[in-house]
Amino acid sequence: MPDHACDCHVHVVAPQADHPMVADRHYTPGPASAGDLQAHLARLGLAHAVIVQPSIYGTDNRLLVDSLLALDGVARGVAVVDDHVADNDLARLHDAGVRGLRINLESTGASDPAAVSRALTAWAGRLAGQGWHLQVYASLDAIAAAAPALGRLPVPVVLDHFAMIPAQAALDDPRVRQVLELVGDGSAYVKLSGAYRVCTDPADPAQAARLAALAQAIVHRNPERALWASDWPHTNREAGKQATEVSAYRHVPAQRLLDELEAWLPDAALRRQVLAVNPAALYGF
Repeated sequence: MPDHACDCHVHVVAPQADHPMVADRHYTPGPASAGDLQAHLARLGLAHAVIVQPSIYGTDNRLLVDSLLALDGVARGVAVVDDHVADNDLARLHDAGVRGLRINLESTGASDPAAVSRALTAWAGRLAGQGWHLQVYASLDAIAAAAPALGRLPVPVVLDHFAMIPAQAALDDPRVRQVLELVGDGSAYVKLSGAYRVCTDPADPAQAARLAALAQAIVHRNPERALWASDWPHTNREAGKQATEVSAYRHVPAQRLLDELEAWLPDAALRRQVLAVNPAALYGF
């Protein structure tokens, strides 16, 4: 790992007795503490992390803030807030280390172009000049349809998990070309993360090769607009489980993450750019 390398997408989860989850959640994970996160960073040789508010907590960012304070400058945060949040509440989040807002339309089933455009338009003007960004978790179809709006925003935009481009998608797919154009002209960052969210079996050599080709296409289009993340602790809803039953995390060994990283970013200079330089600029490390 290069010096100051950052994992740009992780979650922290507390016991439900300490931090209740929203009633209408789509899955229930077990605890994954700030201490567990520090152990994860140590295993991979990483210096920093970006803690992203998961959908299970809705707009209650207290655990996010507590975790950022506990990590004492090691991490930055991406929060989820309601449309009517007060400016002083945003200021408190900023003081704790939050540097972005997540617009999660995929987990809530609202991943449509109109919803993406409305959310982006509502927030971009308010955040402009504050050193914050918008992080969008939406389907590829929604992102592609909203691409014109994305290109006009006055704040940085980050697209989660390969912009949800399926590993089997061709690079000349019009939707993929639109994402690559956003990356190329600097309008959006893409997180190289969550292989299991865009392919059915990341361990399958053919799927892994296609995902590596996609990652390299994104990075080569504009190395300054790619980020890497582990998606730790790898949330999951097990088959047959109710949304309120605890589902085990996906088993993703550290070595698999390192192997993916080398396949996606085979050049040391690119690894430094994506793992250290880009996060420092976007998150203010």
